[in-house]
Amino acid sequence: MNVLILGIGNILLHDEGVGVRAIEELEHCFSFPAEVELVDGGTCGLELRDTMCDRDLLLLIDAIRNGGMPGTAYRLEGDEVPAHFHTRISPHQLGISDLLATLSLTGSLPARMVLFGVEPADLSTGLGLSPAVEAGLEKVVTAVGEELSGYGLQPGVSSFEEARIPGFWSTRKSPPAGEKEATP
Repeated sequence: MNVLILGIGNILLHDEGVGVRAIEELEHCFSFPAEVELVDGGTCGLELRDTMCDRDLLLLIDAIRNGGMPGTAYRLEGDEVPAHFHTRISPHQLGISDLLATLSLTGSLPARMVLFGVEPADLSTGLGLSPAVEAGLEKVVTAVGEELSGYGLQPGVSSFEEARIPGFWSTRKSPPAGEKEATP
């Protein structure tokens, strides 16, 4: 089986970068079988054609505006995946929509596609994820591992609590114990 886990998004727009942060989290917390490739797709579109072409399974991770509470985790599959990218919250989604259409026209679309997403809270310019989206990120990372396990591609797991630094991607970090919070 030939699997691609592709995180997409713009890390310069707070929660829009959740797909990229998910790839970083997955790389930090798990080891993967040789059949699984992880790619930080950032804001690329058609440039990812060769990377996505003819995969057995494509797991996409992105911010999804679906009307839910910020941090809500979603799972879409099959025809829902290309349909999601017709409604965009960021320019990279237009590129992914074009890419999926191109792969479909050339008969190179992955055999199976699943989109994991998190409802964003903050799409303004800035680094880091909101606390709600960071909580959603944890759910998506777990769901991706479970999805792979369903295909017999069990990721090697470091203890999630040991490997993960709570609040690492949060925009609102607490100062170390005994220190006052810096003010701008």
